[in-house]
Amino acid sequence: QVQLVESGGGLVQPGGSLRLSCAALGSGFSIEAMGWYRQAPGKERELVASITSGGNTKYADSVKGRFTISRDNAKNTVYVQMNVLKPEDTAIYYCNAHYWIEVRWLEVWGQGTLVTVSS
Repeated sequence: QVQLVESGGGLVQPGGSLRLSCAALGSGFSIEAMGWYRQAPGKERELVASITSGGNTKYADSVKGRFTISRDNAKNTVYVQMNVLKPEDTAIYYCNAHYWIEVRWLEVWGQGTLVTVSS
């Protein structure tokens, strides 16, 4: 079974930067798409950014121009570089992946990493 290992969360000041990493661990699989979602207290979970195997990207309007998603296919890893962070970016960030094992299409979620933007 594929597992997602997230890292990079923590406390950062407004205007600061943070980079989150998510590595897909396992064997015999190929990634179709990976992305980051976030959920703040009392709010619904939302897509932050995603990237497909073909390199197509999507961003939430609230982060476009500040966040950049990228991938390292050799390492099965996705990154999101988060710049000019705002307090409203505070949330638990979850990595997500869609992948194939032979002809089976599957989805997996990471456990989440907390990002806190505060002075």
